[in-house]
Amino acid sequence: MSIGDLNRLRWFQLVAEECSFTRAAARLGVAQSTLSHSIKQLESQMGIRLLTRTTRNVAPTAAGVRLLQTLSPRLTEIDEEIAALSAFRDKPSGSIRLTLSDHALDRVVWPKLKAVLRDYPDINVELILDSTFRNIVEEGFDAGVRLGESVEKDMIAVRIGPDWRLIAVAAPAYLAVRGTPMHPKELVGHACINMRHESAGGLYAWEFEKDGQELRVRVAGQLAFNNSYAMIDAAVSGYGIAYVPHDIVEREMASGALVQMLDDWSPFFDGYFLYYPSRRQNLPAFKVIVDALRLRDGQKS
Repeated sequence: MSIGDLNRLRWFQLVAEECSFTRAAARLGVAQSTLSHSIKQLESQMGIRLLTRTTRNVAPTAAGVRLLQTLSPRLTEIDEEIAALSAFRDKPSGSIRLTLSDHALDRVVWPKLKAVLRDYPDINVELILDSTFRNIVEEGFDAGVRLGESVEKDMIAVRIGPDWRLIAVAAPAYLAVRGTPMHPKELVGHACINMRHESAGGLYAWEFEKDGQELRVRVAGQLAFNNSYAMIDAAVSGYGIAYVPHDIVEREMASGALVQMLDDWSPFFDGYFLYYPSRRQNLPAFKVIVDALRLRDGQKS
């Protein structure tokens, strides 16, 4: 097999995984026309159609699915072996892709990474913000960041952040008109700012706990976001009650722009963990990232 054939196979894999020539071309840094022509050459060479193309979607054919299932683990092995060769260089190098939430990026991951990445100019890091639970193996990520309770059992998990909790907050002007709920069940009668979790099947049901009693409340309101910071801004603007991480709303509470309620019902969750398949742990560049993010005794973040 020539180098050109291998590249076309890699490009096919990316298009099939992204289900989009546009997104795949953006990730590869090539023109969409170049990518499309390369896939057509591969299909012509093999004598079979690998992808079905419509104006709205791209999907692998049955033959394409079979090729992808055969191809992906082998290309992954090749990439990992090539990356492992960087151990023979003076400094670790390579590309690391992580999937994580906006809150995890802002409060845990980026503050730690920006302190060390200047020392490793040959390590490239791609951080993809997403509120869904991605399959990091199938989607080509080296690792993901989730709360401890959500990590799959077959993954290696490294704690990178302390426990934290969600708290209910609203603007004083809103509470002056609508009143302050004293029990989570009273939220049903209020305008609430929802959080959408696509992987959880829709809008997040607010979780509360007190004295061993657990409650999940499905709230309603005019607005729903998949970004905690947008929820805070909406709450400050008086659109209702938001349920957001306590550590990103401290400034608004200190200034009086937001008021907390239901404090005794707001439980702590397991902090963030970096999770990844075992085969990643021996890559030098990945070791640098894990060591930078690891939560050590005495650290608060």
